[in-house]
Amino acid sequence: MRVDMESLRAEVAVVGAGPVGMTAAALLAARGVRVVVLERNATTSDAPKAISLDDEALRVYQSAGLAERILKVIVPGIGTRYYDALGRPVLQARAPQPGRFGYPFKNPFAQPDLERELHASLVAHRGVTVRMGAEVTALDQDGDGAEVRYRRADGTAGVVHAAYVLGCDGGRSTIRGLLGVGMTGRSHPESWLVADVLGDHHDERYGMHHGDPRRPHVIVPGRDGRCRYEFLLHEGEGGPDDHPDFALVRRLLAPFRPITPGQVERAVIYRFHGLVADRWRAGRVFLLGDAAHMMPPFAGQGLNSGVRDAANLCWKIADVLAGRLTESALDTYELERRPHAEATVRLSERLGRIVMSTDARWAARRDAYFTTILRDPAKRAFFEEMRYRPPHTYRTGLLVPPAGTMIGQPRVFDTATSSIRLLDDALGTGWALLAVGTSAADLDDAAKALGHLAPSTARIAVDNRLPAGGGRLLVDVDGRLDQEFTPHRGRIVLLRPDHFIAASWPPGHLPALAGALHLATPAHA
Repeated sequence: MRVDMESLRAEVAVVGAGPVGMTAAALLAARGVRVVVLERNATTSDAPKAISLDDEALRVYQSAGLAERILKVIVPGIGTRYYDALGRPVLQARAPQPGRFGYPFKNPFAQPDLERELHASLVAHRGVTVRMGAEVTALDQDGDGAEVRYRRADGTAGVVHAAYVLGCDGGRSTIRGLLGVGMTGRSHPESWLVADVLGDHHDERYGMHHGDPRRPHVIVPGRDGRCRYEFLLHEGEGGPDDHPDFALVRRLLAPFRPITPGQVERAVIYRFHGLVADRWRAGRVFLLGDAAHMMPPFAGQGLNSGVRDAANLCWKIADVLAGRLTESALDTYELERRPHAEATVRLSERLGRIVMSTDARWAARRDAYFTTILRDPAKRAFFEEMRYRPPHTYRTGLLVPPAGTMIGQPRVFDTATSSIRLLDDALGTGWALLAVGTSAADLDDAAKALGHLAPSTARIAVDNRLPAGGGRLLVDVDGRLDQEFTPHRGRIVLLRPDHFIAASWPPGHLPALAGALHLATPAHA
């Protein structure tokens, strides 16, 4: 029997059209990279799996030109409220600096809505080819490129020829399996019922974690009457191989609301995992999202960690393809992202142990402890502002230490357009070179040395002054621009396309950037 063979060429093949894969494809396409997306399922998912997008993730969608699309499907959230064993509120965890990245802090959404918006944007993009119902069967690579083979339900087969391959195909990743990469960590034995329901009365803009040792549970309201309920199951109530019957769902929801079968959008039983892939790169192939790391949901960072992966890697691939960075720059993806992902897995596990204990005596001690320490304003702020979260900073990688922190996104007055804009809209999606309270001549000298990066340039006005001297100025309008750049006053700052500081130096003292930043063309002072 003759089998038709489709042959596609792209710069990057993305395997997996879940949220992480489509986010990566959108970021690459926004930077002019030709992309093919392969997805084994015939359609985007109707299963509302992920439930929360944070402010960093929304900023990533802004850089892909998709912020307005994504904002349509979220609830502008304010964090998580924690309750004790008796159902009394203990604390409200929220952003330490609300709006620092330009968006609400922690935003409930329904994954099917997100996937539909991402898919629609990709199929409309001239630089993207999407193949749904395309199951990957083989992967080969050499020094010149990679080939991904796939088959479709209609009997056709195909191959994608690409420079790089991104494995974004979930916890049971085919790509990870073809690479022979294992995962390290542990799977948790507890079973949880996760029920997504419609017609719900909850309208809170925050998630609710109830530390009731008799039945730990989580409630996350969504848009238009959607709501997620998660319940720890007791022995004999079901395991991950079981399909929960409606009677179980109705019984667990009874204290909260009546329910009909038609109001149950999805009900599944999960066991959570805390696993990290042993390596995230194999030659021209990279692992992202659940293919690289899986974590319990208690920190709400599973999908957000995958979005961070895409934000870290995709601009680097685009710059390598464009000849701005050497190929070795791609080694910094795992170097930078792995420590934060591992720390987030550990945090998710710790939160689960603290909030979701089934030991009544331990829960009583926990509640007494928090009653005492939260009387101290400093300790209350530590918990309410979630300062226990691992900081998303890089100590090594594509940077010149002590750089490696992300700049926030304040509103600025931009003299180039005489308008007030978010910082990223003013600077664009590439590199940026900023002179913080220094002269236009200082900025020009740095821009000439780094011209091959084609950075956008601007001076940042300081001390409530609007200096003369020509050139573009970014001016503080609410104190937040000054706050972000106070540590860099009198210096030149080089921002990476993912908004992390790559380097900062006094005028006239340009550091040796070529090696540290993997520049394809050496910078000259």
